[in-house]
Amino acid sequence: MSEGAEAARKSPWALVFRIGTWLLAGGCFYLVYTRMEAAAERESQTVLEYLAAFFAGADWLFWLALMIPYSVFFFLVDSHVTWRVVRWFNAPALQLSGVLPIRASAYILSLVNEQVGKGAMSLYLLRRYRVPGWQALSSMILLGLMEVYQLLAFSGVGVAANFHLVREASTVLPLDVILPAVMVVAAVYLPLHIIYFRTGTGGLREKPLLTAFRQARPVHYLLIVLFKAPNLIGAVIVYTFALDLFQVQVSLGQMLAFLPVIFLAAALPLPFHAGALLLWTVLFPDYPEVAAFSFVMHTFFVLFNAAIGVLFLPRANRELFG
Repeated sequence: MSEGAEAARKSPWALVFRIGTWLLAGGCFYLVYTRMEAAAERESQTVLEYLAAFFAGADWLFWLALMIPYSVFFFLVDSHVTWRVVRWFNAPALQLSGVLPIRASAYILSLVNEQVGKGAMSLYLLRRYRVPGWQALSSMILLGLMEVYQLLAFSGVGVAANFHLVREASTVLPLDVILPAVMVVAAVYLPLHIIYFRTGTGGLREKPLLTAFRQARPVHYLLIVLFKAPNLIGAVIVYTFALDLFQVQVSLGQMLAFLPVIFLAAALPLPFHAGALLLWTVLFPDYPEVAAFSFVMHTFFVLFNAAIGVLFLPRANRELFG
């Protein structure tokens, strides 16, 4: 371990951050539990009985018929957009067939840490194409930024088309104010970001980890969002039908408005995606059990993607280590 990494690990601020995230996660779980407990009491049940009845009523066979194809579809779309970005900024000769095993194996590493999973691509590019690690990471940072903007863009469409649903869900948090404000700020920031990195010199433009931002043209930002769009559209459809299989009635409009926001909450550095679990119960107050539903959905998704990674692991090992 390098001295810098050792210092970061021992930093008191790192410890404070870690404790803080766990405390926030605990608070989220407590709030989710109290909401489910209140719903269970209305049915004269315990929380465990309430959840058992919820899951017992699900059509699990059709649920698997939804989730398995979507997980495979997600993997293919995710690999494609990663391949495009890497070809643009790092390795023009890279073939899609070379990305598939590395991206798949990264899902295994992502079970432990999402950032470690992204490092697999950097290692592959370093060993096979002599791409410096910082240059490969810069492409992953650009990809991460546009993942956020893709969620904001689709949520913006959903919120605009179904603003009455946002108002109805604003009983706990003023979402009808927060969501439009966040989207306006994001819409103003992106063109300023592009102009900053495409013009002038010095400052953040010279940071090696931000090299991809200097190279990216506006069309690249647009294409990344478009290439990733099928996954989010698929998620909106899959979650809508999956909830119906669990006897939770939601519309495509609700999912389009709320699911991207929930995915953004899932990206917060909280254990077990606690922020997303709480947001489910805030957005669907009549169905607090959807927090447990989302936990099952996410757990299956990451485990099945890891299983795809296991299938590709022998080839990934050959690509990475000869």
